[in-house]
Amino acid sequence: MKLVVHVKLLPTPAQATALEATLRACNEAATHASAVAFAKGLKNRNGLQKEVYADLKEAFGLSAQPAVRVVKKVVDAYATLKVNLQAGNLGPATSRRYRRAVGSPVVFRPEAAQPFDDRCLSWQYDARTVSVWTVDGRMKGIRYTGSPDQLKTLVTYRKGESDLVCRDGKWFLIATCEIPDPQMYEPMDWVGVDRGIVNLATTSDGTNYQGRRLSRYRRWQAHKRTELQKKNTRSTRRRLARRACKEQRHATHVNHRISKEIVSIAQRTGRGIAVEELGGIRERVRLRRDQRGSFSSWPFHQLGQHLTYKARRAGVPFLEVDAAYTSQRCPRCGHTERANRPDRDHFRCRRCGLAGPADVVAGVNVRDRARSAWAFVTMPVPPPVQPEREMRPVTVLS
Repeated sequence: MKLVVHVKLLPTPAQATALEATLRACNEAATHASAVAFAKGLKNRNGLQKEVYADLKEAFGLSAQPAVRVVKKVVDAYATLKVNLQAGNLGPATSRRYRRAVGSPVVFRPEAAQPFDDRCLSWQYDARTVSVWTVDGRMKGIRYTGSPDQLKTLVTYRKGESDLVCRDGKWFLIATCEIPDPQMYEPMDWVGVDRGIVNLATTSDGTNYQGRRLSRYRRWQAHKRTELQKKNTRSTRRRLARRACKEQRHATHVNHRISKEIVSIAQRTGRGIAVEELGGIRERVRLRRDQRGSFSSWPFHQLGQHLTYKARRAGVPFLEVDAAYTSQRCPRCGHTERANRPDRDHFRCRRCGLAGPADVVAGVNVRDRARSAWAFVTMPVPPPVQPEREMRPVTVLS
């Protein structure tokens, strides 16, 4: 499996200036190559490279390998755009967003990330320094730091490209690591996980991870943004820029913590993890105006991604099951009815009288569906039955 490791660079002022100039030059070159690709319809790497390679080296001061990486970056951007258009992520073909995306070339921000391969960037693990190509020449001895676990993963499994990123005046390298998949064990049972807005995750064991603190934090952040936007001064704009990604980082931290605990419990007890398949739920559900903000900021997809890769890294079996009626079905008698859930927090079966927390009941239903799905997947396939041959009479000649 592939993971990325973020390490923080500690450049000197002169090194930071060279890195900034390099990012700007590479992104200006990428914007130029993107305009050529859009005008001439060149979306393949070889054709675009033949068209713009000389210009990138002469006009933007790029060396041979950085120019090749810029072309690859442009081709990947158009491939990503094509996939998003086909998946409908930009709306229908008649929407304004769709027409704007296909009607103009892709533009790269001056501070956008730039990929470097091993010819442009080398790592000195013992000294904890990197050597990076810049427009001012090869910049050696740039120090980096990170957590002990990140540094160990970097030394052992790093392979492929590394992205140079500047975020809020700080420099980072995002390195790709290929970690071998551990052997997945046969689960003794399953931990069903129900994801929600009020309760971010509820397991079939009854463990509840509430989202009340995260919702309160989001409301506080929205209130502070409103206050700063009303003042509209240079100072408040700087503060808004510093706070831009703070809320997102906090939500990511919460999802990491929840997913890590669920995976560790499943691994310790020899069970697998089962979650609901919630793809496309934003398009299927219609909400009141006062609910749209909390629903659009619901981080269920990120929590599912964290559970997926952490379970895979730990060798824990992971399944996604059908989410239909998991909160309305009785796990004891199977009776399914909307009236079984009279309110958001409680479940009470109208047939057999089973009662309990609604999210725990949904987690139990997810667990039961995972049991059935795993039994069906691992069911041994019987050998095909050979048809009996028809016995024909044999004539014996005397």
